[in-house]
Amino acid sequence: MTQQAEVIPGTDPAPIREAHDLAEARHHITTVYIPHELTSHDSRPLDFRLAYLHSRQLTLGHLRYGADVELLCPPMLSCYHVNLTLAGSTQVRQGKRSAATDGGRGGAAFGFAEPYLVRWNPDAVQYAIKIPRTAMEGQLAALTGRPVDAPIRFDLGFDLSSAHGQSLLAAVRHLKAELARPGGTAELPLVRAQLESYVISQMLLVIPHDHQDLLAPTGRAAGRTHVRIATEYADEHAAEPITAPDLARAACVSMRALQVGFREELGVSPGTYIRNVRLDRARQDLLARPEGVPISEIAHRWGFHHLGRFAQHYQRRFGFLPSDTIVTDETAQTLVDPVR
Repeated sequence: MTQQAEVIPGTDPAPIREAHDLAEARHHITTVYIPHELTSHDSRPLDFRLAYLHSRQLTLGHLRYGADVELLCPPMLSCYHVNLTLAGSTQVRQGKRSAATDGGRGGAAFGFAEPYLVRWNPDAVQYAIKIPRTAMEGQLAALTGRPVDAPIRFDLGFDLSSAHGQSLLAAVRHLKAELARPGGTAELPLVRAQLESYVISQMLLVIPHDHQDLLAPTGRAAGRTHVRIATEYADEHAAEPITAPDLARAACVSMRALQVGFREELGVSPGTYIRNVRLDRARQDLLARPEGVPISEIAHRWGFHHLGRFAQHYQRRFGFLPSDTIVTDETAQTLVDPVR
């Protein structure tokens, strides 16, 4: 029995697609992903269902065919593609390489330069994720502190049953859940960009590829000048959907070097520094808050989509809850060091 597809709201006005014949299913996948050839090896009709979302950094779909089908896809050219098998099994091939994936235990990563084939069994359900080259290679550059001058060559098949593989699967599920939550991350560009970047980082850390040695810890710390450049970037761009890798990119160092440098120079991680800057800005807005403006509006403005966690972070930083922020000449002029 196939799993029920999960509904993922996105920018598309009708993000769920269903079909029982090849032509219609082919049309939906062509529209969302890429033109391709679709062949059925089954006498039964399809039970096709796709729920998907689009964003600047990725396309995430929850997909089933409900029949024994085969997709032959041309080179994607501008995108990488990753399948995470949730149920059933698939067989995949690209060039001279082939692999098999099983539900909850395996996935497949396809390069953009060669055609590839995916054979679905009737029970197969997958997350199908399309990532533009700019997003994938940009994230790798941010993590390593080096420009990516050559395409990333992923292993075709990879393990999802390991602790690292399960962390990737959990990251995708969390992103999907947050985007599906009414009034949640889908409406908060700061948080959405962070979650999407985290998912792409997890792919780069979990799926074997030919640049992976650059991600190994080196122990080398970013220098004081690089840390200063990163903090200035965070201060200037806190209202934008920046993440820690953006700071590394601005400072021209690897993510790992920046983390070590921040710990040595400031005693906090780059992510904590960004959060503290945003907490400071939220406090300033609370101090200047007109009557009737809810705390939640200010929290969301600065990328805090979970009000309970916002209150915890705020209290830990300032010693009182957001609701207890009182406007006085003294508090309005008090500045808090972002590294505290």
